[in-house]
Amino acid sequence: MTNLSSIVNQLQTQRRQVQSELSRLDAAISALRGLNSGNGPGVRTMSAASRRAISIAQKARWAKRSAGQAATAKPRRTMSAAARRKIAAAQKARWAAWKAKRKNAA
Repeated sequence: MTNLSSIVNQLQTQRRQVQSELSRLDAAISALRGLNSGNGPGVRTMSAASRRAISIAQKARWAKRSAGQAATAKPRRTMSAAARRKIAAAQKARWAAWKAKRKNAA
């Protein structure tokens, strides 16, 4: 009989552990569901009028910023044809040297 009561005690201990684990899982699931909902804790709602006012104010800030940038924009610099040819020749020479080095290494 002692063996049977020992088995029953072990089963009761395991049952308590499983119940504890289930309660922790339930708590985790409910917390995750709370985060997933649209109006969960910490989420504030805003009226359409408030959103529109914020939108108008932000657009005004963007317009003011872009107007200030247009006035201070520097003119684009152009490169002469001779300068372009010089840069292209230098780049071709670099590529030729790299290819030659690679060919000699192989």
